[in-house]
Amino acid sequence: MSATTTATSTAGPITADTILRLFPDIDTSGAALEGHDEEQIRLMDEVCIVLDENDLPIGTASKKLCHLMTNIDKGLLHRAFSVFLFNDKNELLLQQRASEKITFPDMWTNTCCSHPLNVSNETGSNLPDAVLGVKHAAQRKLEHELGIKKEQVPLEDFHFLTRIHYKAPSDGQWGEHEIDYILFIKANVDLAPNPNEVQATQYVAADRLKQMFEDPSLKFTPWFKLICNSMLFEWWAHLDSGLDKYMNEQEIRRM
Repeated sequence: MSATTTATSTAGPITADTILRLFPDIDTSGAALEGHDEEQIRLMDEVCIVLDENDLPIGTASKKLCHLMTNIDKGLLHRAFSVFLFNDKNELLLQQRASEKITFPDMWTNTCCSHPLNVSNETGSNLPDAVLGVKHAAQRKLEHELGIKKEQVPLEDFHFLTRIHYKAPSDGQWGEHEIDYILFIKANVDLAPNPNEVQATQYVAADRLKQMFEDPSLKFTPWFKLICNSMLFEWWAHLDSGLDKYMNEQEIRRM
């Protein structure tokens, strides 16, 4: 793992003073979104939390702006979360992203992956507040994507493990550059997937997931593969005993 003081780009360090000059906002009705699903285009107007490389909020930007590779290549970085939900058999709930998704369509991934927004209960400039913010965001998106009611996934049942800083292209135009908060939760839930977000779900044991990775016909999101190839299976093995030693990691893992 490494630590740096500011995000950098070819135009110099990204700070609260330079962010507006480096990344002027652009209209989501532009050419980059032509031909995409109308609901997914609307969601590109959501306002994400822009960060420096130490996870300090330095501004905000639209979801579209945060996911354009032209901006990612300049260093634009935002906050995200990844939920790993397990049932009482310790099986992990996977989702296959809908074909309508603008980034990483049709790919299999962990239970829910999204972004806290610039709203009062999802922000935070220190780690405890940021963790609470992403837990609120996780509740919101689990309901939006999978129909899981908040009562089935109470805030206190989410366990924060660590943060992962990674960058990955989706295609030539879109990609991800995130500090991703990893959340584990064990709960039996009722599913009602939103077909505009999710085309399939399944619960898998660890051995079954490893088999899926060997199937060339299946495609997985880059952040999910990074997490699986680093720590997931070790964390998973300690789900019922010893997970505490992996929780609340203070350092950011740089992938």
